[in-house]
Amino acid sequence: MGKRSLLKNKATRSSSIRFGLCCTFMDQAIKFRNTTVKAISSMERDAALKKLSGLCMANAEALLQSLQFCADNGIGCFRINSQVLPVKTHAECGYDVFDLPEGDEIVRQFKACGKFAQEHNIRTCFHPDQFVVLNSPRPDVVDRSIAELEYQAEVAEWVAADVVNIHGGGAYGDKQKALADFSRNLKRLSSRVRTRLTVENDDTTYTPSDLLPLCKAEGIPLVYDVHHHRCNQDEKSVEEITEQAIATWDREPMFHISSPIEGWEGPKPRRHHDFIDIEDFPKCWRDLDLTIEVEAKAKEVAVLRLKKQLAESWFVYILRCSDGSLYTGITNDLSRRCEQHNNGTASRYTRSRLPVELVYQESQDSKSRALKRELAIKAMTRKAKEALIKSAAKQKQ
Repeated sequence: MGKRSLLKNKATRSSSIRFGLCCTFMDQAIKFRNTTVKAISSMERDAALKKLSGLCMANAEALLQSLQFCADNGIGCFRINSQVLPVKTHAECGYDVFDLPEGDEIVRQFKACGKFAQEHNIRTCFHPDQFVVLNSPRPDVVDRSIAELEYQAEVAEWVAADVVNIHGGGAYGDKQKALADFSRNLKRLSSRVRTRLTVENDDTTYTPSDLLPLCKAEGIPLVYDVHHHRCNQDEKSVEEITEQAIATWDREPMFHISSPIEGWEGPKPRRHHDFIDIEDFPKCWRDLDLTIEVEAKAKEVAVLRLKKQLAESWFVYILRCSDGSLYTGITNDLSRRCEQHNNGTASRYTRSRLPVELVYQESQDSKSRALKRELAIKAMTRKAKEALIKSAAKQKQ
């Protein structure tokens, strides 16, 4: 389906954006526990397994608390920390969960998390660390990567997570060969990994256009990261990649959003901000059914702020005053603002020119865009403003 038809069809009904919270919290007292290889390796094996068992149980409890927070606050997706079972795949300190003293109960608790997530329509997912590289020229790195993917897919099976997302890996001087190596190593993965595996464009090596042929050939969905795309550009627009990425999914697509901490003109645009700049949120995403993971340092605070901003409706409006002059302003509550103008509490200019009449309005999807449009209209000549008002009146007829 082409871009025009998809956006047209989606626009005829309300969209359903599922926002995702990534791994941890900023303000909430919900903590996941971890340990180090050094700490575990210094202990007797039985004592180490007992400690690891306690950590895994604590993390299952923290996961349930995380999902409860998401359910209570309208957050539709939670990314589970890769170390939810600490040092699980380490060569010396690793373990099978059923080797732990409370292994059966740990699995039961994680499955309870999965049941809760399903009952409350919360999607869960995993995003393995950067050391998971399927196309490394080093066999030991590939072996460790596969072990990590198998572990995370095992937990994903318990909690009913449908995404285990990785990057394309390195280019190693030859992108096409590196992607061919990626494809070849897919054959070594179990079905529970393959059915959940997704790949994401990154900010330095693989653009969406680099990965889309791989996605289509191997049936791997593309997790489209728009921030990475803006840092590592190809010849395609955000709108084009949005369409093509959606086409790779056989379930609800998952995308990523983030903003640069020092702005797009700053020295390091790849670094993530605490929050999302609403201007960075693609307009073409607003009318689509998507999971959008919010990769922002302020965690749940950033997710909730973005949800609130996207739910707001902003308007640019023109009033005709009693003396015939025109006044332009913005608001997120048009009827209330007009009442304030006619009550003399909104503007010094209109207070002395009552009553006023609303003669023009247009919606904008953010306050900043409304402010920019307000300035553009204020810069128009009187004749141009009257033409704008007249044109809008004709459209209503």
